This record gives sequence, structure tokens and C-alpha cells, in this order.
Amino acid sequence: MTDTGFSSRPKDYAPLGKALHWVSALIVLGIIPAGIVMTNIGPSPLQNRLFDLHRSFGVAIFALALWRVVVRLYHGAPAPYAGLTKFERIASAATHHTLYLLLLAMPVIGWLMTSAYRVDVSVFGLFTLPHLAPKDEALFILFQRLHFAGAILMTFLVLLHIAGAVKHTLVNKDIVLWRMLPKSWGG
Repeated sequence: MTDTGFSSRPKDYAPLGKALHWVSALIVLGIIPAGIVMTNIGPSPLQNRLFDLHRSFGVAIFALALWRVVVRLYHGAPAPYAGLTKFERIASAATHHTLYLLLLAMPVIGWLMTSAYRVDVSVFGLFTLPHLAPKDEALFILFQRLHFAGAILMTFLVLLHIAGAVKHTLVNKDIVLWRMLPKSWGG
């Protein structure tokens, strides 16, 4: 019999990993609609405030995503739920890896975009990030398009991720969602 490598995997997700997941999820669920509103309301003090908050929370998402990667590398992750079909395992892995990539890439692309536009990124008024790119309209448009495409992909994947959790909880009635909930909630 060959060793699958699963024997050294933890039985459950690390509590810190679970907490970082839910904090990240709440921020992402707020930043997506804020991004839609801020780009559609037109120039105003509210639009400026939403842009500032969007940038600040983008930096927070990046920091949380880095922390999540470190926690996952240090603590590991449990084996895929045994009740998943091969298609579900592949779809789940692809969705999770792409979401991690987007959580890291989207803030950097946004930072590059604002740098090329020459807007300062003040993080909750605490500090200002340096510009990563020269002021350049063509570069701004490129990063703007990348950020928009990434936002659409992230929105789709977040909805797919939520739909999967709902399906496993309400239709399959299995423990997939419970593996990511705090122990005090029965997870």
C-alpha cells in the first residue's frame, strides 16, 4: 500500500485559520458591493470615501491572505472530505486555489492601478503606501481592466463557494461547512 500523505494531515482546520477565513469572507462580502457602488455613483465625497475604504480594506485583505497562507503552511489542512466526488474535489481545489491567488493579487493590482493614476493609498489614515508604478495612463487602464476582470472572477468564485457550502449543508446534509466553523458552533 502506498502512503498518500494524508496520515500526517491535521484532522481539522486550525482555529486561527478558521477565524482568518471568516474575517476575510466578511471583508470580501463588503468590498465587492462597495466596489460596484463606488464606480457607479459619480464624483462625490461619498465616492471618495468609498474609494478610500476600498483601498484600505484591500490592504487588509492582502495582509489577512498572507497570514492565512502562513497558517495553512504551518498547520496544514485536513484531507478533502471523503464524501466528495472526484469532480467536487477538483472543483473545490481549483476554486480555493484561485480565491487565494485573487486575495493576494487583487490588492496588488489595485495598488499598481492607483499608483499609475497617481492616487495615494492611505491605509485607514494610519500610513500611506509608496507608489509601485510611474504615473502612466496606459498602465492605469491596463491595471484597471485586470482589476475589473479579477473582481468579476472573484465574485463568481465567492458565489460558487457559498453555493457549494449551501448545497453540502442543505442538500447533502454533510459536514463540509461544519469543518470551517468554530468548535463552539458544532464544527
